[in-house]
Amino acid sequence: MNPVHILVIYYSAYGHVLRMAQAASEGAQRAGGQVRMVRIPEMDSIKNRRAYLDKAGVTGPFPSKLDERFNPAQRFAMYEAVLELQKDVPTATNDDLRWADGILWGFPTYYGTMPSQVKLFLEFAGELCSNGDLEGKPAGLFTSAGSIHTGHEATLLTSMVPLFHFGMIMVGLPYTENPEYLTKDAIGGSPYGASTLAGPDSSLTPDERELVMAGRLGERVTKVASALKAHGFIR
Repeated sequence: MNPVHILVIYYSAYGHVLRMAQAASEGAQRAGGQVRMVRIPEMDSIKNRRAYLDKAGVTGPFPSKLDERFNPAQRFAMYEAVLELQKDVPTATNDDLRWADGILWGFPTYYGTMPSQVKLFLEFAGELCSNGDLEGKPAGLFTSAGSIHTGHEATLLTSMVPLFHFGMIMVGLPYTENPEYLTKDAIGGSPYGASTLAGPDSSLTPDERELVMAGRLGERVTKVASALKAHGFIR
């Protein structure tokens, strides 16, 4: 049988999800997948880019007592650096989704759900839903969040809903294979998918345990896709 096709599709503003995407890709490759990594693009207009509020040095129309924790000037510098870092990563298309036998989706947590960039991408992929092009394909999710309390599990759960509409089969991270998230330490990871904690000012880098779990998610989606394809469940 030909190698199973695994798509790692992500949106990353400050680099945390990019690093998790790389770890997921490595895991999929270890499991024998032929991996393609693509990015969901930024909004065309800077007026619609949340990061440009950071450039102005504010988090909203009025100064906030939380500004010091968010460190907006530093975050904007990081945002620009990550844009440059990703410039050679291909932009995601509907054809990438058609090509895939299994898909790993990654994006940051914005108010307990996916960012508008990702939601917009899915809305423009509506033809795939109508045609059933993603039906029966396994999917895994990974995300980043400012802290352990700012919605990473909620994002993973709410993001499953549109993928069910596309007919995808969700793959999680079971306890027995991922003892790392059974810890007293403040790290990401849950049965619903992989996650990393970026810090309120986005200054943290992914913990090695978070990257390990992202890699395992890549392996698991690849193995499930291989089994489904072998039994004719994937078109």
